Amino acid sequence: SMEYCIIEVNARLSRSSALASKATGYPLAFVAAKLALGIPLSEVENAVTKRTKACFEPSLDYIVTKIPRWDMAKFQGVSKEIGSAMKSVGEVMGIGRTLEESFQKALRMVDPSNPGFGPKEHYTKEELLQELQVPTDKRIFAIAQALYEKSMTVEEIHEITKIDHWFLRRCENMVKTHDAVSKESLKSLNKDLLLQAKQHGFSDAQIGNALQHSPSEDHVRMKRINADIKPVTKQIDTLAAEYPAETNYLYMTYNGIENDTKPGEGSVMVLGSGAYRIGSSIEFDWCAVSCIRALRQMGFQSTMVNYNPETVSTDYDECDSLYFEELSKERILDIYQRDSAQGVILSVGGQIPNGLAVPLDAAGVNILGTQAKMIDNAEDRMKFSDMIDEIGVQQPRWRELLTVDSAMDFAARVGYPVLVRPSYVLSGAAMNVAWNDDQLKACLTEAAEVSQDYPVVISDFIEGAVEIEMDGVAKDGELIAAAIHEHIENAGVHSGDATLVLPPQSLTNYQKQRVRDASRKIVKRLNITGPTNIQFVAKGVDVMCIECNVRASRSFPFVSKTMGADFIEAATRAMVNVSTEDMNLPTLETRNRPSGYVGVKAPMFSFTRLRGSDPVLGVEMASTGEVACYGQNKEEAFLKSLLSTGFKMPEQNILISCNADLIVEMTHAAYQLHESGYTLFATRETGEALQANHVPCTIIGYPTHDGQKGTPGHEDQNVLSMIKEKQIDMVINIPTHKSKRLDDNFLTRRTAVDF
Repeated sequence: SMEYCIIEVNARLSRSSALASKATGYPLAFVAAKLALGIPLSEVENAVTKRTKACFEPSLDYIVTKIPRWDMAKFQGVSKEIGSAMKSVGEVMGIGRTLEESFQKALRMVDPSNPGFGPKEHYTKEELLQELQVPTDKRIFAIAQALYEKSMTVEEIHEITKIDHWFLRRCENMVKTHDAVSKESLKSLNKDLLLQAKQHGFSDAQIGNALQHSPSEDHVRMKRINADIKPVTKQIDTLAAEYPAETNYLYMTYNGIENDTKPGEGSVMVLGSGAYRIGSSIEFDWCAVSCIRALRQMGFQSTMVNYNPETVSTDYDECDSLYFEELSKERILDIYQRDSAQGVILSVGGQIPNGLAVPLDAAGVNILGTQAKMIDNAEDRMKFSDMIDEIGVQQPRWRELLTVDSAMDFAARVGYPVLVRPSYVLSGAAMNVAWNDDQLKACLTEAAEVSQDYPVVISDFIEGAVEIEMDGVAKDGELIAAAIHEHIENAGVHSGDATLVLPPQSLTNYQKQRVRDASRKIVKRLNITGPTNIQFVAKGVDVMCIECNVRASRSFPFVSKTMGADFIEAATRAMVNVSTEDMNLPTLETRNRPSGYVGVKAPMFSFTRLRGSDPVLGVEMASTGEVACYGQNKEEAFLKSLLSTGFKMPEQNILISCNADLIVEMTHAAYQLHESGYTLFATRETGEALQANHVPCTIIGYPTHDGQKGTPGHEDQNVLSMIKEKQIDMVINIPTHKSKRLDDNFLTRRTAVDF
């Protein structure tokens, strides 16, 4: 149709402005700022070509595919339908010269576990129709299943989804190419079909899986290179190559004949963090950008590889070469070999680059910093636990998960709760606390799916412990910078969801010394060079190591800014063997930094947007952002941070509902609130216990009532009606594994978030 309607106009830059700028190479914000200063377009230089002016419409000789990243699987009960309310937590941008190429790239970028366009979950016929009719975050895989199984035609899919025929035909092209490849073996696969597959965006691993006898990715790569099928490097120059351009903004494609640029000469490659998602957001981008800037200050040529249009690291003026490309073994090797890079830095981009350490090392890549073998020793749960025992560092009792029976036996021996921990995961994916046999069986199944190639470890979960972290920088197994900080929440809340305090305010000198001693031993045993993050739990006289990340952690920006020393610059210097003596770094022996103030980092959550999700925290991360504030003491800094997240101070009425186990602790807090002038309301059991402990409160009915009335004068009032009518200013609802009123608790929390 040629009918168009304007539905909204925003007189500002929008979320898609960054995407449009990165997709075209035309920096909208930069040009808009010049216009606001009264400089006409005819005088604004095109920053990409450096020869033409900005008074033109960008022209493209490539196709960009942007796909959002959803993390709805991390939330219990959330509706997975997508519609007019935004639910995605990040996005990626795949660049190619056909839709097939850019689309498959983007699918792999969204989640490295996606091989490309293909079925992911097997749907029954009814489930498939439902998935096609109602858009969810998995709809594209339903389309793939329908086309791969030949259970529906393009026309039938179009009738249900109303997706344009043109896009569906491109999807059909990818399926036809896959079907052609699947009839061949590696030996019989001819050059033309191999080239067609690469031009349609198939990775070497994808081709190997499609071929008969499933040859490895390395064997497919060898055949491809022997056939002289290599990607060419193209520039994003805003002018479709009509004018000369000097840009360093690059992508790779198989739909081209010649390279637009000469090969690089010995740069240092820095791998970015990929899509923003729960567990990996702008904090890792800060680390990557700090690393690039440090390299350039020291005179090194720097190459950034990343594919997130929302980041500073994908600004082409931040580095000497920017490859807007996949963070995969295949693509990193393509760039590394073409540009004769002198090394690759993996440790500033989070878990995705870190997970490439072993395969890249096996392929002969020079990894700067900690050796790949040592990274594997820290990431592999069993190897790490063995190593911790070997060097005499205390840790919770543990066992490698071999069978369900052995897990049950372990749980019976140490007692519930137990913690199930997969290897090589970010943000606690599939990490779960089990309180009984049934929960443990469910946790084991999920963990085994997430960590198929690496061990799953089951360990004793320490209740009521405080969690402590050590962020540090090491050189040849010796810490040259360090900061110890504590969590306000007890252990059991993921570190990304916890509130961090630096310097620690409640740790004893004994606990801090135990952390220092253990950190030195671990860093020495792993011979770490670069950033590291070590996590501990402390209870009584026990200070136990639970995890070591041989990479930058999400708290590095907060620690660097609070301590007044750039830990990533120090780590970068260590990895390229440059002295850090002039940086005035805090060490494990430093006792007076920071001095005169306290820093608190608090998480931000998006429960309001995720309809139906349960706003409760656990060992798997749920926050989507963070804030940090400073104050003269812990209380001031904490309150500032809390208010910065959008929290509103209650004016008068506070509702309390907690499990009987917590009544003793809650009584003291509730009485403080009463003394501060607040009016307290409580659900039946909580209210009766508080009243018995001489804390004045009004009892109101549960959301589901069950015939239980409130205090005389409040018989018809229940939790939901009072929250919805804005009669409650703050809700304190603290469940435990012993909670029986699960529906009441959920309805209370969810209504508090919604209203």
